[in-house]
Amino acid sequence: MENIELLRFTTAGSVDDGKSTLIGRLLYDTKLIMEDQLEALQRSSDITGDGQINLANLTDGLRAEREQGITIDVAYRYFATPKRKFIVADTPGHVQYTRNMVTGASTANLAIILVDARQGVIQQTRRHAYIAALLRIPHLVICINKMDLVAYSEDIFRQIREDFTNFAADLAFKDVTFIPVSALHGDNIVEKSDAMEWYYGPPLLRHLEDVYIANDRNLRDARFPVQYVIRPYKDEFHDFRGFAGQIAGGVFRKGDKVTILPSGKTSTITQIHTHDGELEEAYAPMSVTLQLADDIDISRGDMIVKPDNIPYVAQELEAMVCWMHDEPLRKGVKYGIKLGTRGARAMVTEIPHRIDIDTLKPVSGVAELALNEIGRVKFKTTVPMMFDPYNRNRYTGGFIIVDEATNLTVGAGMVCEPKRPVPGQQDDAEFII
Repeated sequence: MENIELLRFTTAGSVDDGKSTLIGRLLYDTKLIMEDQLEALQRSSDITGDGQINLANLTDGLRAEREQGITIDVAYRYFATPKRKFIVADTPGHVQYTRNMVTGASTANLAIILVDARQGVIQQTRRHAYIAALLRIPHLVICINKMDLVAYSEDIFRQIREDFTNFAADLAFKDVTFIPVSALHGDNIVEKSDAMEWYYGPPLLRHLEDVYIANDRNLRDARFPVQYVIRPYKDEFHDFRGFAGQIAGGVFRKGDKVTILPSGKTSTITQIHTHDGELEEAYAPMSVTLQLADDIDISRGDMIVKPDNIPYVAQELEAMVCWMHDEPLRKGVKYGIKLGTRGARAMVTEIPHRIDIDTLKPVSGVAELALNEIGRVKFKTTVPMMFDPYNRNRYTGGFIIVDEATNLTVGAGMVCEPKRPVPGQQDDAEFII
């Protein structure tokens, strides 16, 4: 099982679209529910008098969720098949809990957006698709649920598929799959449905097992944020000094020339160590320890890169921010930010616009970002930050915002791509989404 590939995916959709029921159905039909869990579900159905097991209760663990029949918090579930391991984040659909969805989807390889076949593409659908695009989730599955309530109509499926495709044309999704399902009855969840013979694609589970994710990581830009400096011993025979961390992008090999940022000093990789022994090369997302030929002052927060492929190094950055705190984000306020292993203090210098979450249009002239709002924000940091645009590398382009007084995480940021300066012209610090 250690060598089986892991897929992280998240679910999203409007209230009562069947997100929790779909995940419960996946676990139930693959026989991955423990006997005591089944007994608890049966007792719950006996108490409520529903007459059938409510599979949504497998993920809706809060009492308020069960009472109201909605998802409020992010619920993580782990399961595996012979082909792949899975971590699923069941996220809430209501706009009030946008921050919870961003949290659950931030590390996902794939997003499942549920659409009620009776309602089609609605505002919540567009909102969740926008957030999935903003978070650069590589793979998207549109599960058109409750097909049993529209007599398994092929025409309705085709119309919803066309409506979503037209809407998402500007969101630049690279991989979108449409699957008609009934989570309640298990149609096209684990096995193909006899009620929809017109659908020739795979059921949901088979798609999750087969979707290709090996290229989702950036293997072009070598990035190694230093997490820890290791000096286990030093005597007249040994002088070991290694730099430990997780590779955030690209490939590193013994003998590679490297540059250390922000100092700009150069060296050569002499050894690559792991818990299982020495390697000739390592790639993202492996956790390794690098040894260099030269004794250079390197500490946590520095980044090791290739000399011919340097990320942005700057004290000013612009990002799309999802605000997660009751106290609004305001211009002129100072926060702590953590990007990779590097931390800094930062001041908000400008809020160019926020996104109207219903129309997905930018609204300029705003003075603050309130709870669950998404907007474009400019920061100035106390120390140089090393970063890539989020659309190029999610791991070197994403950061969290911390309230220094309470140490609470109050926001999540996705770095926008700076406009490269034109030779002979002054850099006007404009950015491109």
